[in-house]
Amino acid sequence: MPRTPRTLAAAAALAAASLVVTACSSSDASEGGEELSTVSIQAPFLGAAPPQQGSEIEKRLEEMTGKQIEVTWVPNSSYEDKTNVTLAGDQVPTVMVIQGKTPGFVKNAEAGAFWDLTDVLADYPNLTTENPEVQEAASVNGTVYGIYRARDVMRASVIVRKDWLNNLGLQMPRTTEDLANVARAFTEDDPDGNGVDDTSGLIVPKWPGGINSNSPWDVMATWFGAGNGWTERDGELVPNFTTDEWLQAVDYEKSLIDNGWVNPDYATLDSASWNEPFFQGKGGIIIDVHSRAEQIRKLFKQQDPNTFQDYVDSTGNLVGPDGELHAHPTTGYSGFLVIPKSQVRTEEQLHDVLQFLDTMASKDAQVLENNGIEGVNFTVVDGKAQAVDTPEAQALTEEVASWAQLGTNVAGYVAYQPKMATEYEQAEYDERRAIEKADMEDAVFDEAAPYVSQTYVLKGAQLDNIVSDARLQYLAGQIDKAALLDAIERWRSSGGEQIIAEINELAQGNS
Repeated sequence: MPRTPRTLAAAAALAAASLVVTACSSSDASEGGEELSTVSIQAPFLGAAPPQQGSEIEKRLEEMTGKQIEVTWVPNSSYEDKTNVTLAGDQVPTVMVIQGKTPGFVKNAEAGAFWDLTDVLADYPNLTTENPEVQEAASVNGTVYGIYRARDVMRASVIVRKDWLNNLGLQMPRTTEDLANVARAFTEDDPDGNGVDDTSGLIVPKWPGGINSNSPWDVMATWFGAGNGWTERDGELVPNFTTDEWLQAVDYEKSLIDNGWVNPDYATLDSASWNEPFFQGKGGIIIDVHSRAEQIRKLFKQQDPNTFQDYVDSTGNLVGPDGELHAHPTTGYSGFLVIPKSQVRTEEQLHDVLQFLDTMASKDAQVLENNGIEGVNFTVVDGKAQAVDTPEAQALTEEVASWAQLGTNVAGYVAYQPKMATEYEQAEYDERRAIEKADMEDAVFDEAAPYVSQTYVLKGAQLDNIVSDARLQYLAGQIDKAALLDAIERWRSSGGEQIIAEINELAQGNS
């Protein structure tokens, strides 16, 4: 599943990419204060091919903004490399998509390569965030260098075989205790009625990330009150794996495994094949994101359009053992749009570019960037966007996926929501949105997300592997609790204590 990189982990993973901006301005920007007639942009594209220059969407956005728009579209797979090359060259655009807080970006930002937007975004209604926690998380040590690209903040979901629940007379789990009870029943009580002991309760794959990478284990730790990445204890920010609640969550997870209620290949199951055990009737619960429920529902619909609604149900976050809901959010953003000073040289030009971006975030522009062109690839039915199924429409929809990379939506998503194919699917989608909205009230954000520890940049990924590996070994019964605690202490003594000190110094400096 797609995941937004965690702030500190992204920095650590690309520590060798550090660079210094040496670019000079291009012909679009002058040293005077006049407005810019052209806005050049570098952005990734996600489809097979980038939008064509002079496309209808581009023309309409140019008409809205009063600017000529020149986009350099870069394949998403090579975007980070292209970003480094661009920042080191002499053809820096007016606006750049930056995909994460890499060391190179942080170094350039703190050296003054990009405009500080901390105190100016409030002047632009479409760039004023509705989620200040997300804007803070997207900052660099409290300074906002870019307009973040908003993504769904609340996505965590428990996805369950509805037919198995009905067969056993069970209800959807609402608490972690319920989850264990349903996992047991799905494993031991023959939920598919075939008389064979061939099912698992919870399906977990081999996770591609380490500790605090939004794995099912991490989500459950948040439900137990351990926080989300970093949390406050006794007035100090600490990693959640140093808390008692995290250890309680790991013991709970181990009990699920020890009882046989988790798929035996949880340490090797390819995450790309995560849907298969659920769809094939080998397992009955997935902890992931709401969109996975839609994916699986489509598989059942392809198999039998008449009965697909009988197999999948989903809910949001679960209440923990303390009786409280600690909802696990994403970071809420996927990179940001930055404005290089080498291209935009004066405050007048900065405000000109921000006005352009404000218009690009307006409702009419959001519709173009997220839905497309009404009457071509979608029509409006009941206030929602219903897809048009023609080759021309499909081509435009693919183009829209690239233009959406320029959308910020920080003040809220105001384009059309999708019109689902059936009333049942629409009701499920609407319920999903209601659950996400309700869970937001109890969202537990990573309290250290804004801060970039230099020691973490150098050593953090390696240090976190100590804890991540030890957790998996403990879950598998390869080490005991004492060895798990020893691993956490090894994290501390190998540089973790310095990371904690640096994070707290940064936090105090921004309090």
